[in-house]
Amino acid sequence: MKKTLLMAALASLLTTQAFAAEKLTVAATPVPHAEILELIKPKLAEQGVDLQIKVFTDYVQPNLQVAQKQLDANYFQTKPYLDSFNESRGTDLVIVKGVHVEPFGGYSSKYKSLKELPDGATIAIPSEGSNSGRALLLLQHAGLLTLKDPSNAQATPKDLATNPHNFKFKELEAAMLPRVLNQVDLALINTNYALEAKLNPNKDALVLEDKDSPYVNYLVARPDNKDSDAIKKLADALTSPEVKTFIEKKYSGAVVPAF
Repeated sequence: MKKTLLMAALASLLTTQAFAAEKLTVAATPVPHAEILELIKPKLAEQGVDLQIKVFTDYVQPNLQVAQKQLDANYFQTKPYLDSFNESRGTDLVIVKGVHVEPFGGYSSKYKSLKELPDGATIAIPSEGSNSGRALLLLQHAGLLTLKDPSNAQATPKDLATNPHNFKFKELEAAMLPRVLNQVDLALINTNYALEAKLNPNKDALVLEDKDSPYVNYLVARPDNKDSDAIKKLADALTSPEVKTFIEKKYSGAVVPAF
């Protein structure tokens, strides 16, 4: 009888704890963001946070759905991209904490080095906001072209000062770039999409941002929930020693902790 009562009490306690857990729904792209979130999900559960991960393959919906309060937060973007999105969409999403850097790179299925690129080569770059500028800044750093404003993070091909090799640019949605790699001479690809396409930035990229790239990937929320207990627990978990070790071991320099 006592054993039965004890079991019933334990079951009641577990049920109460389950109901007490706060649900937190976070948007992320598949690699590495969702993988990192999956790692910390059990730890957050122990702290009373039921982390629900919604995986997206684009950069627009994760922000729109957080702004519309369909989701609580997202983890996939850099500050220049967020600033551009807020300005163009009239949203007011805010940075919570920086987690990692993904050095941005240029890839080719036709050439082994940038020196092999012919005059008139077709280069595919992301079309979204700051990603376009980030791609062009990387090409400028490699000495292939110059921008009217060398620090313009929102630059597009219209902002070129010189294009001595007469490169042609195709602006495509970032997620599409790995799929057109065999159709262009060079593609500038965000590391999360490169990893999904089984590209190794350290081995396959013809040009790659330095490890001290300023393009940190942030946890992002709204002004009304950025200081909530659940968001704080998520931010702390994302910047824990466990996550740092996971990033360093799993991605071997293709993703670099920013904390």
